[in-house]
Amino acid sequence: MVEQTFSIDRMEQAVSLFGSFDENIKLIEKEFQVRVISRGSEIKIQGDEEYVDKAKRAINSLLTLINKGETLTEQNVRYVISLVKDGNDDKLVSMAGDCICISAKGKPIKAKTLGQKKYIEAIKENTVVIGVGPAGTGKTYLAVAMAVSAFRAKQVNRIILTRPAVEAGEKLGFLPGDLQQKVDPYLRPLYDALFDMLGAESFQKYQERGNIEVAPLAYMRGRTLDDSFIILDEAQNTTPEQMKMFLTRLGFGSKIVVTGDVTQIDLPDGKKSGLVEVIKILKNVDDIQTVKFSEKDVVRHKLVQDIIKAYDKYEEAKKRK
Repeated sequence: MVEQTFSIDRMEQAVSLFGSFDENIKLIEKEFQVRVISRGSEIKIQGDEEYVDKAKRAINSLLTLINKGETLTEQNVRYVISLVKDGNDDKLVSMAGDCICISAKGKPIKAKTLGQKKYIEAIKENTVVIGVGPAGTGKTYLAVAMAVSAFRAKQVNRIILTRPAVEAGEKLGFLPGDLQQKVDPYLRPLYDALFDMLGAESFQKYQERGNIEVAPLAYMRGRTLDDSFIILDEAQNTTPEQMKMFLTRLGFGSKIVVTGDVTQIDLPDGKKSGLVEVIKILKNVDDIQTVKFSEKDVVRHKLVQDIIKAYDKYEEAKKRK
């Protein structure tokens, strides 16, 4: 057993580091099988040499986040621990601190993982970006944040959000109201993200002026979209024909972000997914980038990561059989 001691500059750093009821430090102790003791501004770590070193690196990474103004949560503490285990904790500095935009409630929206950081950089640098990954990785939410940021900076005149209403299928006819009211439930996640960024009143105002449009994919046919930030969500449920139709709507001064999860395709059996196909077709085209998220980029409850891992294992086992 070895012991390492180091000092913390300010007491408020220690308070943030330990968290309420020492929950952050307890996570580190559990994951690295060490003991962490605080004596005033001094912190002692006891345990096996390899684990003590990793625990120290995790604590230093968390202190970096605190110094950059980040609030520690269970999610980002777990993410730092996973980075340390993979030997990637040195990349954390590049991620912390960059704010995409401020939500309606004054909350700064930032990348929480290296995958999210890469996604945001790709959107800044390319005209078309395809974000592919499991649920909970922030694909749609961050795309909407980037759209709101571009709209506020007057880089675009309109935000257009769309998704295929495939899940509805023939059941659309049983829902009350006109076509817009029928497809609204399927566009709800897009409305929620915009409400969060802009607030209900601003959203209503911009929608009435035509600056914001949330519509099913079928409404895109025959249009040319200039000076717009266009997001296609749930793209795994497009057919190859729909995907081609959508991408060819691109006009001057516009950006397109396509998001989807190829493990959650709801198309009828035998129908190809436009998302799966377009990744292969456009992989070598300039100004188009595909960003793939993994379960490590999941920013929801820890169980979501575990569920995704379990499903991946199950699918791999099925393929082997």
